[in-house]
Amino acid sequence: MTSPEMTVGDLIDLLSVRDRSAPVRLAMNPFFPMAHRIERVLASVEETGGAVVYLAEGRDEGSQLGHLPTEVAVALTWQGPVQAPQRRTRRRAGGN
Repeated sequence: MTSPEMTVGDLIDLLSVRDRSAPVRLAMNPFFPMAHRIERVLASVEETGGAVVYLAEGRDEGSQLGHLPTEVAVALTWQGPVQAPQRRTRRRAGGN
């Protein structure tokens, strides 16, 4: 049986194909998607005695970077793709 949670090994495998100089961020809150800086990586022990690793957001004001880019929120299925409304013919002065 596989674990429903991502493991450290899974994370390393996923990150190993990425640019090593790229910053790592957390995508938080699917109802109000925001991007956050990771400040620390902490190891702990769960109630069951198993190891667990936490990625922690920073405590300073600059840790929350703002809204998550739309393409990331769409890829996470936190929001649907947004399309621009169709353009209508502009009305002119004089009623035409």
